[in-house]
Amino acid sequence: MEPALKVLTLPKSRSTKLTLSSVTLYTNHSCPWAHRAHITLRALNLRYDEVIIDLTRPRDPWYLEINPRGLVPSIKISNAILQDEIITESAIASTFLADAYPSSTFWPASQSSPTSALERARITFFVDTFINKVNGLSLPLLKAEGEEQERLGRDLVTAIEKEIEPLLEGAGPFFGGSSSLTFAEALTAPFVVRYRTYVQEGLLPKYILKGLDALPNYSKWSKAIHERDEVTYIYDGPGIAANTLKRIQSLKAATQ
Repeated sequence: MEPALKVLTLPKSRSTKLTLSSVTLYTNHSCPWAHRAHITLRALNLRYDEVIIDLTRPRDPWYLEINPRGLVPSIKISNAILQDEIITESAIASTFLADAYPSSTFWPASQSSPTSALERARITFFVDTFINKVNGLSLPLLKAEGEEQERLGRDLVTAIEKEIEPLLEGAGPFFGGSSSLTFAEALTAPFVVRYRTYVQEGLLPKYILKGLDALPNYSKWSKAIHERDEVTYIYDGPGIAANTLKRIQSLKAATQ
């Protein structure tokens, strides 16, 4: 049973603006979901402490007390009112941080302008489309071989062309015409950079990149993502590819 949500009443004389005095990120640099939190923290210029969780073995009891699911990322936050509050799941933790420190260019507060709620809705739709229409194809693609991998690879390119390419119309080069990274990239860039890495490191066939690079909107957007420090500062492409290959080999062995 999940713990009951604590209802906190702020003194009337105190500002209700949330300022975090400390943020601890429980993470693993090879995990794309944890990568979302890293990008968000960097984009918001927030200082944080980092605890690396080994995902190759059963979780230690102390971490299961923090996150009973044993997943990363988790964040622990404190300030004058909150003390060691835990937030789990990548999209939820990242959204919490972005809501705590809204930015007109990254993730606007819902009532900061007449169009901010609409901007948030469009970002949310874009991320939902990417995760549910595109990214679900990646694990079966990595596990597949031969003709099946070729078919799934073409399905990935087709899905991006159909679902994502139109939504990037007018990207400047980032989502919604922005010249700087937005929350849309924070939640999707970890997967975008991995597609290219997996091809470059031989986990996926080269024609996938050829197909993606032929999409004018997506290719411009992807290139801009790869050039951003917020995305690359903890990203070790070859190391991630090596870890992914081990995981795929383990999954295949388990089904034999």
